Amino acid sequence: MRTNKQRTALILLFFGTTSLVFSGCGGTEPVSNTPAERVCAAISDTPGEAYKRLFAAVKEKDTEKIRGTMSKLSQEFAQSLSERQNKKIEEVYANGFTASTFSPTLPEVRDERVAGCWAGVEVWNAKDQRWEDLPYINEDGEWKLAVGEMFRGTYTSPGKPMAEKEREAANVARGNQPVANMMTNAPVSNVNVNTNMPKYDGPQVAPLPKR
Repeated sequence: MRTNKQRTALILLFFGTTSLVFSGCGGTEPVSNTPAERVCAAISDTPGEAYKRLFAAVKEKDTEKIRGTMSKLSQEFAQSLSERQNKKIEEVYANGFTASTFSPTLPEVRDERVAGCWAGVEVWNAKDQRWEDLPYINEDGEWKLAVGEMFRGTYTSPGKPMAEKEREAANVARGNQPVANMMTNAPVSNVNVNTNMPKYDGPQVAPLPKR
């Protein structure tokens, strides 16, 4: 029977190996097998500009342009979704996996956060009156929407979004302990929650199978 340390080592080895298959950071090969330690070439593009391209493509109803704003793994996710739900690929890409694109004009974009190959940016979702934290990956010299990485579980958050920090600050002001801290204080063996996981209004389906 394997010990906890042995099981942990096997898990790390598995994810480290699969990360080589799905990484595409700006054309630069990762210097490590673990996603958290990958190094990407610096690019002039920004997550905010990447979102603007997505928004414009959705408004133009140009499926190919929308596809071009997505990471390779997100394109694979979209194709799988189309097949499983028996929908045309144009329907799957229609809103760019975010309800913020329902806005008739470009919504407010804030809180760009970049950490290595990963990024996040908050966009105002007028439909639900909340901030969406959209995930991005540095791929092929541009920031690409990393919906596929998020569903696959390979996305690494670049840090807490501003909306979450504001909620925690409000909880502290009211004398309440933030939910994230309560989860952190719980026994690790009983909790498996990533409180930094970005939130968005894309299709809520089962993650793609791991290879």
